[in-house]
Amino acid sequence: MVTLHRRLLGFLPRLGLQVTDIGPGTAVVSRRGGRTRVPVTAGADLLVRTGERYAASRLVDGAWLVLRQHSPADSPQASDDWRAVRLGDSGAHLLLDGHAAADERRLQLAMAGQLCEQHVAAMLETYGVNCVFDVGANAGQYARRLRRSGYTGRIVSFEPTTEAFDRLRRAAENDPDWFVHPLALGRADTETEIHTGWNSMNSLLPPSDYGRDRYRRFARTRTERIAVRRLDGLLERALDGIADPRPYLKMDTQGYDLEVFAGAGERARDFVGLQSEVAALRLYEGGPTMGEAIAVYEASGFRITGMYPVTREPGTGRVVEFDCVMMRGEVGAGSGAG
Repeated sequence: MVTLHRRLLGFLPRLGLQVTDIGPGTAVVSRRGGRTRVPVTAGADLLVRTGERYAASRLVDGAWLVLRQHSPADSPQASDDWRAVRLGDSGAHLLLDGHAAADERRLQLAMAGQLCEQHVAAMLETYGVNCVFDVGANAGQYARRLRRSGYTGRIVSFEPTTEAFDRLRRAAENDPDWFVHPLALGRADTETEIHTGWNSMNSLLPPSDYGRDRYRRFARTRTERIAVRRLDGLLERALDGIADPRPYLKMDTQGYDLEVFAGAGERARDFVGLQSEVAALRLYEGGPTMGEAIAVYEASGFRITGMYPVTREPGTGRVVEFDCVMMRGEVGAGSGAG
């Protein structure tokens, strides 16, 4: 007996529709182009437009990667060499193709960035952080990553340069708990000049000889007059309305982080954690070494929870800078962190 469902499927092509019968009681109806079922494995088919070619690669039990195949001219990065790398006993796998695995430096830095983002999100939750001070915000990249990783608390961003601050202001305009200020932070309330034209590497410090050798952008510069304020003088206003403030201090100021930290004064003890870009190889003249910076933070009661490479030399593999995440162990004791 022909069911109503079958009769309807037989009638639809008369209306110019394409029908692909998937199974009992299931069909795909489309206006343009035919559809073809491509077997992947037992119990799993791929439905594709007629005439298109796909490659299926088994990753782990029960999981397959399906890629549309392109000609080399269409997609020079296309690869069929996919594999799943088990990440210890975490239950997670890293998906790699041959091109990614071949560029070890780029892959390692991308992985470090992702791991740092994940770690910071975990620390903010573990320590109950409800206000992040984003110092050296540039165009708001860090704050957007915080939101993407699930942080919903207050963000207070500081960016002194006119061009970057304009982008920062636009990024934050639809986020009611993200506040932005056109300021630099430092050891004293003052006005000074900042080197600009270096993209995300603008700094109050001049480049070192090593920095000039490494980055051509340092060869040409212009300056901009900016306002600098101490952090301890801004805390009360920034934390206003938060009943039990638990702030976190992120600094990315191109060699100037210790000056920012000095401006917190005695209020540094109010922060449950911090994140600082520390230099294994100094790009800026007068900036602290990694050991000097970490010693100051540790003297204030912070301890390292994560170190993630930010940049590495292409030829030697040496790390130039790390993102260093530090927390006060005593304030997170009741959170159940592992």
